[in-house]
Amino acid sequence: MRPAVLLRLALAGTRTDGARVALTALSAALATLSGLAALTVLSVVKPPGDAWTQSDKYTNALLREPGLRPGVAFALLLLCVPVLGLAGQCARLGAPRRDRRLAALRLAGATPGQVTGIAVAETGVASLFGTVTGLAVFLVGRRLLHRPDATGRLPLPTDVFPAPAAVAAVVLGLPVVAALVSALLLRRVATTPFGVVRKVRTRAPWPWPGVLILVALAAFATIRPLLLWYERRDVVEPDWVVPLLLIVGGLTAMIGVVSGTGWISYQTGRVLHRFGRSGAALLAARRLTADPWAGSRTFAALLAALIFGAGAAGIRADFQAQAELTRRTGAGLADPDFYLGAMDLVDLAILVAMAIAGGGLLVAVVEGITSRRRAYAAQVATGVPRAAIGRSLLWAALAPAVPAIGLALTVGYLLVRGLFPAPSGGGYRRTVCDAGPDLCGDPATSARYTRTEWVPEVNVTPHFPWEQLAWFAAGGLAAVLLTVGVGVLFLRSSTTLEELRTT
Repeated sequence: MRPAVLLRLALAGTRTDGARVALTALSAALATLSGLAALTVLSVVKPPGDAWTQSDKYTNALLREPGLRPGVAFALLLLCVPVLGLAGQCARLGAPRRDRRLAALRLAGATPGQVTGIAVAETGVASLFGTVTGLAVFLVGRRLLHRPDATGRLPLPTDVFPAPAAVAAVVLGLPVVAALVSALLLRRVATTPFGVVRKVRTRAPWPWPGVLILVALAAFATIRPLLLWYERRDVVEPDWVVPLLLIVGGLTAMIGVVSGTGWISYQTGRVLHRFGRSGAALLAARRLTADPWAGSRTFAALLAALIFGAGAAGIRADFQAQAELTRRTGAGLADPDFYLGAMDLVDLAILVAMAIAGGGLLVAVVEGITSRRRAYAAQVATGVPRAAIGRSLLWAALAPAVPAIGLALTVGYLLVRGLFPAPSGGGYRRTVCDAGPDLCGDPATSARYTRTEWVPEVNVTPHFPWEQLAWFAAGGLAAVLLTVGVGVLFLRSSTTLEELRTT
């Protein structure tokens, strides 16, 4: 098949197909902006001096301090997680109609490999259009936001640009990854001339994701003893060991929590089937046990954002404990308010990530209702009230979401608590001058106002961030409720008698 023909067939379709392509391109553009912004922060050149020499070209302290720039870049990359989840949800929009179009191509003589190539090309081309658009927006924004003040300092790092190889890796790598993921997801799909056949799992989910969560906790708990071992033996820490443990542990935790949602959905479905008394609960129970992995696909981006949110809450609690240690002993963080202000930016990034994940949830709920409209119309035609179907959608969403959100918050907090010890200090004598700087700075008078005091040893245990974790849990549940509520609005139009003729 010639590339021009492949491109035409990939982009052909109805308005729903056009919306899917547009949403995929939008997701790719947002991911590109996040990735290029993170690369720009990492491209800031450190001025000559030691490892802690600050750059005086920027007004923002998060950009001046070299030790904080990796955290800023990490927060920007965090936004890519829900954006990619949104792209995955958008790829499922209008799937039944696309399946019929691919089946028609098979009926016209296309091979299974050609049909798969068309589906993969659609995702790749849409992602490439999105990444190129994101690059253009980044370049224009970089010009518009380059506004130095009277002293020549900048609010944003618009004076640096990532390496061309890194930019090419983002702009061209994201479409390639999207195409490969599409091919991987289609490996269990067979397109025949009479329809699309999916090889679904018939075995109940196993609780193996719990092993992945334990591995992630062990990886994070290994970091602190490893750093102490380096310190005792005066070993220069390899640059790749600790970052590798952080990346592997974080990814393993996310995979474990997201995959564990399938097991949670199946078990909650069994519980609902056993103890449910209403028709809505029984309908939800059958749906959860028949397709338990739907929860993993639907809540993936939201759960990933909540893991990071719980971790940020744990880091904030550690900063607050160090601030308390500074107040008691004078040792600890030099400027605790600055670090707490930096955590406010991280929390803002997490809220944006949750909002984007909520958009993915909305797409998933609406797509699920429209793809099952014939079954829902048949239930309404046999006498099932639309309100009962709406309540079953609410049961099917909340039953696995509540324990999955609790699991994500618990895992995220435990990861951080295994990484940071409780701050401690004191146990030494210090010299204090009770006069002003003029008298204390003069050797002739400083001895008159100087005294020595003993600073007792203090251990400050970080408090458990109940309030912040409760807000994250409430935000996650609110996102689920809001998306289900909006999806139910499509239920009436999707359950008319005319939908019984839908094929």
